[in-house]
Amino acid sequence: MLIVACCSPVLYNKSMAQKIAEQMRLLKRGTVEIFTEDELSERLADSAKTGRQLRIKLGLDPTSADIHLGHTVVLRKMRQFQDLGHKAVLIIGDYTARIGDPSGQNTTRPMLSPQQIEENAKTYFQQAGKILDTSEKKLEVRYNSEWLSELRLADIIKLTGNMTVARMLERDTFELRHKKGDPIGVHEFLYPLMQGYDSVMIKSDVELGGTDQTFNNLVGRDIQRAYGQKPQIVITTPILVGLDGKEKMSKSKGNYIGVTDQAGDMFGKIMSISDDMMENYFTLLTDLPTDEIKELVNPKKTHPKKAKVLLGKTIVAAFYNEATAQLAAAEFDKVFAQGQLPDEIPEIQIPPEPIMASKLLLQCGLVSSGAEGKRIIKQSGCTIDGRKISDPNEQITPTEGMVVQVGKRKFARLKISN
Repeated sequence: MLIVACCSPVLYNKSMAQKIAEQMRLLKRGTVEIFTEDELSERLADSAKTGRQLRIKLGLDPTSADIHLGHTVVLRKMRQFQDLGHKAVLIIGDYTARIGDPSGQNTTRPMLSPQQIEENAKTYFQQAGKILDTSEKKLEVRYNSEWLSELRLADIIKLTGNMTVARMLERDTFELRHKKGDPIGVHEFLYPLMQGYDSVMIKSDVELGGTDQTFNNLVGRDIQRAYGQKPQIVITTPILVGLDGKEKMSKSKGNYIGVTDQAGDMFGKIMSISDDMMENYFTLLTDLPTDEIKELVNPKKTHPKKAKVLLGKTIVAAFYNEATAQLAAAEFDKVFAQGQLPDEIPEIQIPPEPIMASKLLLQCGLVSSGAEGKRIIKQSGCTIDGRKISDPNEQITPTEGMVVQVGKRKFARLKISN
């Protein structure tokens, strides 16, 4: 017994060190920077010894109603912390959204109304729940209006006293706008301070964010110190490139894959990405081991189409299930590889009167506006019963069962109404 008692601390410490090293390897995957790795390792070790859950903060401003795969990169990192036993603190920035985050913006964002913010926030929890563990033990959801709306002028003055104008102008977007002589609203300077105050109020141990949030999150460390708290560790994740292969995935740019997209649409969009984007998508959007990813994206070892199909099925399965992912892949192969029509095509009720081609696309719900319909037709992106349409003003006489197609993934079958 004496020998065991003597050796057990050594074994315990070795086991603990190995455990923390494994956690660090997992958490470092798919990150850009960690401020700092040593602090994160120490806090993980402290948590393991004391049993205290680390509080992992992520702020989301409800400036739009939808979450896309770009948002899930950081949500997946948060889920990793949850799986290691820690607590995710999801902050819905219903108050900061009134200002608008200036990150990555070369112009002042428009201020949202409370009604717009409330409507957008309603969908956030449901969509984030597709990635996060939503059990009470693992997730806490807070609205920052809880504390920010209670601040008095004296409190705000105290908060702003922790930041200089010179430091604020170090931010690249502010610096650029200042040099160009473009206006910067004083309220925009408040945004990173308020975000930092969020960290104080929820006692954040770790804050997650894309690289465009680095400045804001580091300000949070300063604000916590000023309020007598141990500064949070900041972990930044890459910005996921959109379907165009050029710009950040964004709904406004139309280059996004939504987490609520239909399985077939999600799979088809993934199949449209360029081969050189696959490694990024595999790393940031799946749990496949790094060594396996290296083989999948090496065309000498794996055919790019085979790798992309696996990527598509893996991502669809994460939001639906394996069976649905298999069906989506089979449907894609049937429509695109074999040139057949999909098994299920939405039916659209329409009178038999002649209608302009661009308006027909709009009536079928295949485009969001008549202008978009005209653009797609001029770009040879529309066929009707297999015939390519080139004139947006062409008069089309609807017939029973007529199939209207836009692009590669959108179909409508006409049903004549009396």
